Amino acid sequence: MTGARPPTAEKRRAEERGGAGAAFQEAAPGRKLRLESAAGDMRRALGAGWALAALLLAASMVSAALLAPGGSPEQGAEAEPQRDLDLDKKRHVELKMDQALLLIHNERLGTNLTVYWKSERCYRCLFQFLVNVSQSGKPGKPSIAAVSVSTQHRSVLQINDTLEEKEVCRLEYKFGEFGNYSVLVKDTYNGVSEIACDLVVNKNPVDSDLPVSIAFLIGLSLVIAISFLRLLLSLDDFSNWISKAINSRETDRLINSELGSPSRADPLSGDIQPEMWRQVGSPYRLRCVDTFRGFVFIMGSSIFLSMTSILQRGCSKFKLLGKIAWRSFLLICIGIFIVNPNYCLGPLSWDKVRIPGVLQRLGVTYFVVAVLELLFAKPMLENCVLERSCPFLRDITDSWPQWLFILILESIWLGLTFLLPVPGCPTGYLGPGGIGDFGKYPNCTGGAAGYIDRLLLGDDHLYQHPSSAVLYHTKVAYDPEGILGTINSIVMAFLGVQAGKILLYYKDQTKDILIRFTVWCFILGLISVALTKVSENEAFIPINKNLWSISYVTTLSSFAFFILLVLYPVVDVRGLWTGAPFFYPGMNSILVYVGHEVFEDYFPFQWKLKDNQSHKEHLTQNIVATALWVLIAYILYKKKIFWKI
Repeated sequence: MTGARPPTAEKRRAEERGGAGAAFQEAAPGRKLRLESAAGDMRRALGAGWALAALLLAASMVSAALLAPGGSPEQGAEAEPQRDLDLDKKRHVELKMDQALLLIHNERLGTNLTVYWKSERCYRCLFQFLVNVSQSGKPGKPSIAAVSVSTQHRSVLQINDTLEEKEVCRLEYKFGEFGNYSVLVKDTYNGVSEIACDLVVNKNPVDSDLPVSIAFLIGLSLVIAISFLRLLLSLDDFSNWISKAINSRETDRLINSELGSPSRADPLSGDIQPEMWRQVGSPYRLRCVDTFRGFVFIMGSSIFLSMTSILQRGCSKFKLLGKIAWRSFLLICIGIFIVNPNYCLGPLSWDKVRIPGVLQRLGVTYFVVAVLELLFAKPMLENCVLERSCPFLRDITDSWPQWLFILILESIWLGLTFLLPVPGCPTGYLGPGGIGDFGKYPNCTGGAAGYIDRLLLGDDHLYQHPSSAVLYHTKVAYDPEGILGTINSIVMAFLGVQAGKILLYYKDQTKDILIRFTVWCFILGLISVALTKVSENEAFIPINKNLWSISYVTTLSSFAFFILLVLYPVVDVRGLWTGAPFFYPGMNSILVYVGHEVFEDYFPFQWKLKDNQSHKEHLTQNIVATALWVLIAYILYKKKIFWKI
C-alpha cells in the first residue's frame, strides 16, 4: 500500500531482533541522504522551536509565580498585636502592595505625639505628617494609633512632642511588605529620666521579592536546558541517533499508509526526490542590531545602515527626504492620536491632549538625525567596499559636519539648562521640586526643561503624573519627553549612527570593529564619571532619565556600545545565538509597542486579579502579556509581516 518494496526475510528478522532501529540500520542506499535530510529538518525545526521556547519559559515563570508566596494578607487581618485584641474591632488599616502596618504606642502620660515620615531615597526632603497619637490615659494603658507605611525604601520616622514641637526620637528602618510593627514610646528611669522609642516586630513580613526570584531561577534553568539541548543536537552522532529513533523506515511506512502523507522517497528505489520548494535565503543583515532594537541609540544605527543601502540602490536624495518626513509625521501622529495617555480621561480633547510623548520624540529625533545624515552623505571609498580596509578614523573624519552640528545642539542644551532664568527658581536648577531641597522650590520641577514646556505647550498638554510626584509630592505638570530633552535624544541617536558607521566601514573586520566599540565604551564611560563625580545626588550633571541629561545619554550610550561589543561577535560573527526571542519583537518594534499601548487593558493581556495587591498575580499577568507579544511577533515574522512606516 505504501509503494515500498517488501522487506526481505533477513530484514524482517532484523526488525524482530532490533525493532525499527535495526531495520533502519539495514535501510536502502538512500539512508545516508535521509539521515542528513532529517538532521537538517531537525535543525530547521529547532530554529522555529527556539523562538517558541519563550512561551515555555513564560509558562515556567508563571507557574513559579503562582507557587511562590508574595500575596497580600487576607482581608480583615489583625490591626493590633494579640495583647490588644479588643482594639482590633475598633481599628482596621487595609494594606496595599509595598505597605506595612505600623502601630504607635504612646505610653507617656499627659503628652500628645505627632509622627512624621520620609523616605531615605528622598534627597534633602521635608518630613511629611504621618499620624497624631493622643496621650496615654493611665499607666499600663497606652494610646495606640495605626497607620500604613511604605516598604519600597528605608524609612525615617521622627516623633515629636505635639505641644512643644520638639523632637522626641528618630528611627530609621526598612519595613517589610505586609509586616506588622509597633513603636513603643515611653519614659524610662535609669537614674536619669529618658524617653525610649523601641521598634517591635509583631508579625513578620512576606518576601515580596520571592516570586520574581523563583521565576528568574526557573527561567534561567530552562534557558540552560535549551542551550544544552541545542549543543547536543549540533553534534552529528547525537543527531544521527535521534534521526534513527524518529525517522525509521517503519515510521515512514506507518505515516504513509495510515495518514496518506506523500513520501519524500521514490516509491520504487527509496531515493530522495528533490524538493519542489526551497526557502530563499534572506539578505544579509546585522542580527545584533535587530536583537537590540527599540532604543534611541540603535535607531540611529538603523538610520545609517538603511539610508546607505537605499542610496546605493539609486534612490534620489529628494525622494528619500520625502520618505523621512512622512515617516516622522506618522510617528508623531500615532503618538498623539493613538497612544495618548489622556484617553483615560474620556474622549480625546484638544484642550487636554498630551503633545509630547515617546513616539513624538522618536519622530522628531528620527527626522533630525536622518536629514542630517542625508545632507552630508558621502559615498564609501572603493577600498572600504572592495578591499575591506578603510583609513584610520575614516568613520569619524567623514562626519565632521554632523559632529559640528551635534556639538552646537549640545551647547544649546547646556546654555538653556544652566543659564536660562526661571521665575521663582535658582538658575541652573536640576532638582525635582516639591518637598525636595527642603521645600524651597516646590514649583521648579525639572528646572529650565519644565519651564520651557509649560511656557510653550501649557500645563494641560503635558504629562500630569510624573514619577517625581510619588516620592517628592510635586504638584506641577512635567513631561519626561519634553522639548529640551529631545536635544539629548538626538545626540544619543547620533552616537548610534556612529556605531552603524563602524559596522559598515569596517565590515568583516571583526577586530577593528570590536576595538572601536571598546574605545567608544570607555570614552563615554569616562565622560559619565567626570559629569557625575560617581555620585547619585552630588554630581555636576546627575544621571536623570526624566531630564534626559547629557550624563544619562553618555552612560546609556556607553552601555550600548558594550552590549554591541558582546552581541556582535556572539550573534553575527560566531553565530552562537540567533538573538531569539528578542530578535522577533525587534523586527516589529513599532507594532509591538503600539499594540501594547492600545490593548494593555484588554484580555488576554490583562484580566481582573483575584488579589490586586499581590505581587505574584501582577507578575503572572505581566509574564503572560509579554509572552503573548513575543508569540505575536514570532508569528508575524514567520509570515513575513512587518509594519513599516
